[in-house]
Amino acid sequence: MKETLQSAHHPSRVVRILVPAVLILVWLTVFGFGGMSFGSIDEVANDERSSFLPSSAESTKVQNEIAKFNGSDAIPAIIVAERSGGLTDADRDGLDRLADRSTEVIPGAQSSPVIPSEDEEAAELIVSIPSDAEIGDVVTQLEEEAGQELSDLDFWVSGPAGFTADLQEAFGGIDGILLLVALGVVFVILVIVYRSPLLPILVLISSLTALCAAVLINVALAREGIVTLNGQVQGILFILVIGAATDYSLLYIARYREELRESATPFLAAWKAVRGVLEPILASGGTVIVGLLCLLLSDLGSNSALGPVAAVGIACAVLATLTFLPALLAAFGRVAFWPRGPKYGTEHPALTGPDATGLWPRVGRFVAKGPRRVVTGVTVVLVIGCAGLAFLDANGVPQSEFVLGDSQARDGQAVIDRHFSGGSGNPAYVLAPSDERQEVAEAISSTDGIDNLALVAQDSSSGTTPIDDNGQASTNSRPGPPAAEPTEISGEIMFSLTLSAPADSLEAEGTVEDLRDNLSSTQALVGGSTAVDLDTNNTSSRDRVVIIPIVLVVITIMLALLLRSLVAPVVLLATTVVSFGTALGVSAVIFELIGQPQSDPSVPLYAFVFLVALGIDYNIFLMTRVREETITHGTREGTLRGLSVTGGVITSAGIVLAATFMALLVLPIQFLLQLSIIVSLGVLLDALIVRTLLVPALSLWIGDRLWWPSRLAKPSKH
Repeated sequence: MKETLQSAHHPSRVVRILVPAVLILVWLTVFGFGGMSFGSIDEVANDERSSFLPSSAESTKVQNEIAKFNGSDAIPAIIVAERSGGLTDADRDGLDRLADRSTEVIPGAQSSPVIPSEDEEAAELIVSIPSDAEIGDVVTQLEEEAGQELSDLDFWVSGPAGFTADLQEAFGGIDGILLLVALGVVFVILVIVYRSPLLPILVLISSLTALCAAVLINVALAREGIVTLNGQVQGILFILVIGAATDYSLLYIARYREELRESATPFLAAWKAVRGVLEPILASGGTVIVGLLCLLLSDLGSNSALGPVAAVGIACAVLATLTFLPALLAAFGRVAFWPRGPKYGTEHPALTGPDATGLWPRVGRFVAKGPRRVVTGVTVVLVIGCAGLAFLDANGVPQSEFVLGDSQARDGQAVIDRHFSGGSGNPAYVLAPSDERQEVAEAISSTDGIDNLALVAQDSSSGTTPIDDNGQASTNSRPGPPAAEPTEISGEIMFSLTLSAPADSLEAEGTVEDLRDNLSSTQALVGGSTAVDLDTNNTSSRDRVVIIPIVLVVITIMLALLLRSLVAPVVLLATTVVSFGTALGVSAVIFELIGQPQSDPSVPLYAFVFLVALGIDYNIFLMTRVREETITHGTREGTLRGLSVTGGVITSAGIVLAATFMALLVLPIQFLLQLSIIVSLGVLLDALIVRTLLVPALSLWIGDRLWWPSRLAKPSKH
């Protein structure tokens, strides 16, 4: 009788064949066009750090004027040469030839005179590279030219252009090695989980197709100026989509496997599985999307850029999991699970009770024996981990430390620090009204950490004219041509300052802060790369204070709507926040141990958004099933059954996502190194400890009150 009723509701053979075929064809088309869009990312990407600041930032206002005063928006490359014991005449001749040669081989480039150090053991040459040039290629060309002209002299290409080239090279592996490592790691884990050669391939095809769709859409949006792409956002997008799509696929396949026991056809099982996981996957994806979109509240472009780009990626992951993957599984049927697929009509294994076997029923019985003891023990461990927050230093990282491993630009900066002012070749700028020239000059001169003061002058061969502490022309402050008339535009002049400390250092940022304090009584504005770094760090710190509380409120509201409860969302969010604190604290200790103690201010913000949104995912997977089981079996039995059913899939999902984020380690970027450690550790904590022990124990301890004010909060009769 049951089979007769089922047959009556079975879709026709044509529908069972046509629907999966159409879905597969549509998604494979998306895969093809999206794959071609990978090559277009570089065309629309923007990695210029100053472009991330709001127009209201002080450094942005100055940055917009620098090109007008200098006559160009060129990027300086600093070629520094060193010989212990002193440079020879041949060395100086080689540097002079290199100065002439650099302007010949690089279209639009300008070169400064050779600048010797006071100890005569080093000299530097500043080559201004047009902003529209390919910086990486130009730096490589400068290295080749220097190698020919300075064959027996130690030299380095450093400065802003050198560090930019380092970043470009570091991000160069995103399209290739990062994807290969991430997909390879996920494939190995899935083979171990499913013990099947075909099913992991289908999952990866679905996940990779979701990524292709995300790239296709985001590249189109970037061309229209709706979203911003850069190397950092691109790397996170790749990992986030692959990890999230695989997680959702694991949840779907677990439900599909259950349905195959009760459904005569794979198509019907696939459809019933979609209905079964629709709510948790939509809720999970929606939570992550809303959390990411909160980044739009950031005043920092690099933060707000990630929000919509990653949100598009998560939406594609959800859509592919609920349409493409079911179509693939319906087409392959039980063969996808070969050699050990579920058979139609077989009974489900026992989920609870003394007769239930397997790891997760045993974990449930352990938690049920003493939920208060489990809550206390796990909470103590998590709080101890939070103590590591005392080691967290998220006040900024020098640009020279962004790229890990060998760096010619970093080594060259060290040579500059030994022989010249640290900020040589990368000045700070002060934009001021011309009638405040003396007052501003005196304020600048009274600020510690400034080695040289000049006014920008386009008529000068060096681009500046030296002045004294009172702002008056000075011909004795440094060697060079006679003083030229300062450039004045719309009643404003621009000072050029050489800082004592390296321009990308925290010491230089401190000098800029002091300088702004001393200039507070004037209308002068301080800019330059050091000011950009300072404003970026300050803006990022402000973002943490504003965005984190908003993310907590928004996710709490979404959980309340999903679980029809006010108590459960608060409990779940509290566990996730404590878990985040533990992950961040332990990670801070790890950073100290590996010699990377300083963090970018945006690292904790990104980690928080990812861990709260993704950590809540596992609680959503668990608690939606617990609520489903509670309706029939009551809170206690429903909690244990939910834990037993979702235990394997959530553990697998956590391991997959953690491993996927660890793939970011293949990119030698300090920001991504730290983010991968925090997120991977936090995901494992959420999946293996919080969701396994703490949340079930709290559910058993609180009991029916967990569902207040819904009808499930009434005393259970089960």
